[in-house]
Amino acid sequence: MVMRLDSPIMEMGSVGIWAWQFITRPAAEVRSAARAIEEMGYGSLWFPESSGREAFVTSSILLDATERIVVAPGIANLWARDGMAMANGARSLGEAHPGRFLLGVGVSHAPSVARRGAVYDRPFSTMEQYLDAMEASLYSGPEPNPPVPVVLAALGPKMLGLARERTTGAHPYFVPVAHTTIARQTLGEGPWLAPEQAVVLSTDAEAARATARGHMAGYLALDNYANNLRRLGWADSDIAAGGSDELVDAVVAWGDGDAIAERVRGHLAVGADHVSLQVLSDGEAVPLVDMESLAGHLVA
Repeated sequence: MVMRLDSPIMEMGSVGIWAWQFITRPAAEVRSAARAIEEMGYGSLWFPESSGREAFVTSSILLDATERIVVAPGIANLWARDGMAMANGARSLGEAHPGRFLLGVGVSHAPSVARRGAVYDRPFSTMEQYLDAMEASLYSGPEPNPPVPVVLAALGPKMLGLARERTTGAHPYFVPVAHTTIARQTLGEGPWLAPEQAVVLSTDAEAARATARGHMAGYLALDNYANNLRRLGWADSDIAAGGSDELVDAVVAWGDGDAIAERVRGHLAVGADHVSLQVLSDGEAVPLVDMESLAGHLVA
C-alpha cells in the first residue's frame, strides 16, 4: 500500500514542548519529564535528531511513558535511514499508538551530515526523491489507523512549497514571527504550520539575552538558518557576534509569562496552527518548573 504523506493532523491544541533533553538525558528522567509535561496540559512533545538518542527510540520512550500527548520528531534526519525505514518506522509507531505519532522529516545541515560520513548535497532534490521512496515503500505490517501525518522541516520557499504539495505541512525551526507570516502565505490555507519558539522565562534583559545567545550561537553559524534570516531582511551585522539585541529578541522570546504568551499568540495570529516552546535553561535538566509556570499562561 502506498504511504500517504499528507494525512490529516491529529488534535493537539495550540502549544507543545520542544526539548533537546529528550535525546540527551537518561531514559528514566525523560519518561518522568514526559509524564509531567502531559499533566501540565501541553499537546505535544518535540525533539531533534542529532548526536543524541535515535529518533524512533526516543519516540518509543515518550509514547510508552504517556497516555494522550502527541510525540513528534522535529526532525528525523533523512540521512540517518533510507526512505523505507523512515516510512515503516512511522507506520509501526502509529499503529502501536493510534493518533499520537507525528513524523517530522528534514535534511539537517552539512556539518551534521558530514559527521555521519555522508555528503550534504542538493537538499531539495534529495528531499523530493526521499519522499518518493517513502510513498513507495513496501510494508507488510498492519497499517496505522489513523495514518501518520508527515511534516517537513522547511524554511525557504522551495521547501515550504514541497511541504504544501506533498505533506501535511511544515515545522520551521529557529524563526521569528515574521517567518511564520511568510510561511503561511507560501503554504496557503490548508497545510498545517507548527513553528518552534525558543523562550527564556526571565525579566532580566541582560541575563535572558545571555541565555538566548548561548542557544543561538551554533545555529547562527549554520548556513540554512543564517540565510533564512537574511531572506527576512536581517543584515550580516545582526547575525555576527552572537546576534544583535534586535535579532536575539526576535528569535528568542523572553520576559514573564504574559510576554511569552504574547509571542505565541503572535505566531498564531499570522497563521501558525501550533507552536512548540523550547524553554531555555542554563542547567542540563528538563526545566519543568518554567514549563509549568508557562502552562498557566498558555494551556487552556
